[in-house]
Formats: sequence, structure tokens, C-alpha cells
Amino acid sequence: MSAEPRRVEHQQTDKGYVPVYTTAVVEQPWSSYSKDDHATWATLFRRQREILRGRASREFIANQERFGMSADAIPRYEELNAVLGKATGWQLVGVEGLLPELTFFDHLANRRFPVTWWIRRPDQIDYIAEPDLFHDLFGHVPLLLNPIFADYMQAYGRGGVKAHGISAEALVNLTRLYWYTVEFGLIREADGLRIYGSGIVSSKGESIHCLESPAPNRIGFDLERIMRTRYRIDTYQKTYFVIDSYEQLIEATLPDFTPLYERLATQASIPAGEVLDGDRVFHRGTGEGWSGEGDV
Repeated sequence: MSAEPRRVEHQQTDKGYVPVYTTAVVEQPWSSYSKDDHATWATLFRRQREILRGRASREFIANQERFGMSADAIPRYEELNAVLGKATGWQLVGVEGLLPELTFFDHLANRRFPVTWWIRRPDQIDYIAEPDLFHDLFGHVPLLLNPIFADYMQAYGRGGVKAHGISAEALVNLTRLYWYTVEFGLIREADGLRIYGSGIVSSKGESIHCLESPAPNRIGFDLERIMRTRYRIDTYQKTYFVIDSYEQLIEATLPDFTPLYERLATQASIPAGEVLDGDRVFHRGTGEGWSGEGDV
């Protein structure tokens, strides 16, 4: 454990912002959080809970409440771990910032979820390049209480360790799966399309854009299609993929991906905004959220 955790962020260079990686596992310095830190958490928490009403997955909201998360103060990792460990055997570990891919995969494969210890500054309320404490705790942690999603995350970690040893191309394919499910996934529920991806639920703008803008595509989950689809990290997504259930994720992850990587190596990648023949497309419904009844 690092005695004095650092705040590790992107660096500005003559080539623009570049990511900076760290491997340190640290204790959460909860007593060191300032009034501004707790106030930032409170502002973000209240805003997102209001925006997510009628937009977020029921499972996400219910699990966040099971943890007892509130706007009162930044949650303590040890208290969340007491709930999480009993439910699915996962544990949160504090980190200083972005992790190298293999380190990240190893944590997931061993049912450890890395959570950045620091929270964004007040001037970063609306956007920050890297994941901070709010993104990780508010966005990622609630679904780890779902046994099926928790198993999917572990399977993904194991798959990442394996892909890391296969090829750079295999790793790109697998990273797209994480991006379009864990970070920017939508789920079809009885009352319409809902958000479960952490990158959406922790973002004010994307929470609205993904369901209410006519611009992006909303396409039914297809493993190979996802692994071929490019994405951007500096703008709202042009395509979201919709699962029918969390079981669909774990079922897709069970087979050996090696033959899939070999097949994908012979195929061109797909631009994020492109719709292909055979895609199961969801159209906007009426009222809150989205309806899947307009499939074509």
C-alpha cells in the first residue's frame, strides 16, 4: 500500500493530453477529503439521481440504495466492501488513477474493482478526462451487487489477461466490448430502454443524449458486431448497444474467444455511426425513457 496516495491525471504535452498510468493500490484517505470534495460529491450525486429518474436501469438504482449511497458524504470503501463482499465476493481497492491494461484485468479476474481515491475539482464538474471517484463509485459499483453482472466482470478480466497475451488486435476487440457494455450499455426493460453503463449514468449530458437525442444509433447486442465497432472517447457516442438482460452478457462471455479473434482479424472495423443490414435498431418511444416496441 502507498502511504501517501497521489492524484494521477492526464498530462498536457505538445501532442495534447496523454494518459498517465499508475499501478499503486492505496488506502482511501477518507479523513483527508475537504469540504469542497464532499460538496462536489453531493452536487454530482443529487444531479445525477434526478436525471436518472425514468432513465436508469431499475437494478442500478435499487443497488445504489442497497449500498446506502447518499449525497451526505463521500462513501467509505470499507463500508461498501462490507455489503459487496457478502453479496458477490467483490472488493473495492483504492488506486491513484488509470491502470495499465494487464493490471486492470488482473484486478477484475480476482474480483477486485479499482476505484480512484480522488474526486474531480469543482471546475471539472461537467467533464473530466479520466475516471475519478464519482465515476467509479456512483457509476460502476452498484451493478457489482448483481451476481450475474459480477460474474461477467470477472469473466471479462480473465478474458483480458488472455487477450493481452494473444495480440494487440485481440485486445482492441475486447476493449470495445467493455466500452459498449460496462461503460456505455443500454438495457431493454419492461418499460423501455434504460441505462446501465457507468460512463452514461455518471454523465449529465450523456444520460440525456443516449435516450432522447435522435442522433445516435441504438442497436441490439451482437458480440461480433460490438467487437468490430470503433468508438470515440472525446464526444458523445454515435452508437449504443442494447442488451435484453444481464444474462445475455455472461452467456456471450462463456465461449473461448480465440476463434472469434481469428475471424475478426480478417474483417474491417466499423465506424461508430454506421448502421448495417441486419442490425436490430431501436427507435425512440414516447414519455420517459425509450421504448423497444419500434424495432425494425
